[in-house]
Amino acid sequence: MLPGVYIDKKKNGEKNYRASITLDGKHISLGSYDTEIQASAAYSLAKEILRNKLYSCYNYSESYPIKYDKYVSLINLRDNHLYFSNPIYIRKRDFSYFYSPFEELKFDMDDLFFFSQHKIMCRGNHYFVSEFGMQTSIKERYGIKSFAVEGRDFLFVNSDSLDFRRENLKIINRYHGVTVTEKNLKKIYKATIHVRSNYVIGKYSSEKEAAVAYNKAADILIKNGFKKAFMQNYIDDCTNKEYAEIYSRVKISGTILNLKASL
Repeated sequence: MLPGVYIDKKKNGEKNYRASITLDGKHISLGSYDTEIQASAAYSLAKEILRNKLYSCYNYSESYPIKYDKYVSLINLRDNHLYFSNPIYIRKRDFSYFYSPFEELKFDMDDLFFFSQHKIMCRGNHYFVSEFGMQTSIKERYGIKSFAVEGRDFLFVNSDSLDFRRENLKIINRYHGVTVTEKNLKKIYKATIHVRSNYVIGKYSSEKEAAVAYNKAADILIKNGFKKAFMQNYIDDCTNKEYAEIYSRVKISGTILNLKASL
């Protein structure tokens, strides 16, 4: 057999050829191939990547016999002497997870252990990981709610929507139905709710009040016969006593109070 190539068998009994390489005692599988020549080409490319710094995460070719995630892993091993099965490349202060040659997600070093253990997946423009049998959105991991709208509720400071480094994330509105404006250097929090169309619940001096007002308006509309499953705001830094106090005193628009569901 050619160097780095091993014969394997498929479930149906057919031969296939596996390529692997060993560096510093670390045995790395490069993939499975239909022919010995293809497996040998993968092994040869892996050797070249590990010795030649001209190969980078940004100059991958579709003609290469190694998949892109493995290609990135080998480059990181070469430059940082660490091997991850996920396509991660480490820098001094942060790291990138290369979902594809055209999709580079950036994270702080504090998140390295998590993303070295969890594979990022994508559906549409929704990036997520599988955690405890559930899909966890990358955005929600960083405090961006599922209902949030970029530009209104949060911003990527450098306009790169794949840069999840904390210095690049600015959360503007944390709660559903709440928006903030500034007038005469004073912040005003407006709560709105959608039923048939958008209705203003009221304007408040704090974000907590606006979030609780949204919940209270949802409760009133349900009591008034609306069947909609309104999303509730969870205020994590609010005790039960404080929540109840805000709930009892916060004022709700008369329009909401008098809005009835059609029979």
